[in-house]
Amino acid sequence: MDNQLTQYSKGSGCGCKLSPKVLAEIIRPTKSETLFNQLLVGNHTNDDAAVWDLQNGTSLISTVDFFTPIVNDAFVFGQIAAANALSDVYAMGGKPMMATAILGWPVGKLPLEVAQQVLEGAQHICAQAGIPIAGGHSIETTEPLFGLSVNGLVNTLSIKRNTGAQVGDYLFVTKPIGIGILAAAHKRGIILPEHDKALITVATQLNLMGEKLSNTKGVNALTDITGFGLLGHLHEVCKGSNVGAELYLKNIPLIEGIQQYMDQFCYPDATTTNFNAYKDDTDGLNSLEFMYLCDPQTSGGLLVSVAPDSVDEYLKIAEQFDTFGCATKPIGIVVEGNRVSIFESNVFF
Repeated sequence: MDNQLTQYSKGSGCGCKLSPKVLAEIIRPTKSETLFNQLLVGNHTNDDAAVWDLQNGTSLISTVDFFTPIVNDAFVFGQIAAANALSDVYAMGGKPMMATAILGWPVGKLPLEVAQQVLEGAQHICAQAGIPIAGGHSIETTEPLFGLSVNGLVNTLSIKRNTGAQVGDYLFVTKPIGIGILAAAHKRGIILPEHDKALITVATQLNLMGEKLSNTKGVNALTDITGFGLLGHLHEVCKGSNVGAELYLKNIPLIEGIQQYMDQFCYPDATTTNFNAYKDDTDGLNSLEFMYLCDPQTSGGLLVSVAPDSVDEYLKIAEQFDTFGCATKPIGIVVEGNRVSIFESNVFF
């Protein structure tokens, strides 16, 4: 049953996130200065989830993520929303344990059985992760929205953050870029079937590798690429780590087929929002590469910063999870400074 879910929402997936500048202004006064000794990761940095020390060698990871439909198929929407929410736990090096659902539904506009299909899709993905959806909360809204609150566990000594990148690290991504561009084409009804399939395949893939990377000490920084795009989340890593970075365009993996939609200037509104947020701190962003560098990813891959002497260990893990054939190929390096510089190409290994 196709109810054209994307037509009920202004944005799609992580493309409906608030802009980085707006978000920063909203949360700035709420960043508590009260000290909680067991709160290891809170809202003082732009990390992927909160972490609470259970003081038994293990820490609790807590996160929440929801958005409006990115695809028209309700079951697939639920799958993507669940994979995206679970990704925050994997990005901290953790193992998801339990989820609760968040549902907003325009009762009277969309059939209730469609909402059931959304939840079934989420349950399907959570079953792959080995966790239950143990409850949730629902309200009536003007636009459909869905997501999960997820709790996970991690060895306290193995927590991965987005703030530890070191000069000389190699940068890797575990999924190709272009989810937002394909989602825009999907919403406009111009996407080809093979590209629609690619969108779903990439966006529903769990970032299981994050949990396996938790014990790799040379993985100095880890985050997932979502609404702020590759460039935005790299900037967050650099800012939190007090470093700069170089990106090499020819090394960045792209989902096959996105070029034809870029040629039609088909991209989400959030792309230009991201561009405006990060362009002043970026060198070499001179052409249409902004369309994929700033492309909001919904359930995107992991961005990994790996010390040179740990690359071999990283590669052994990455090879086991490299579904898209890109996780073993570096896209850039961490350098001194506080800016991101973009170059056409470089030779690695």
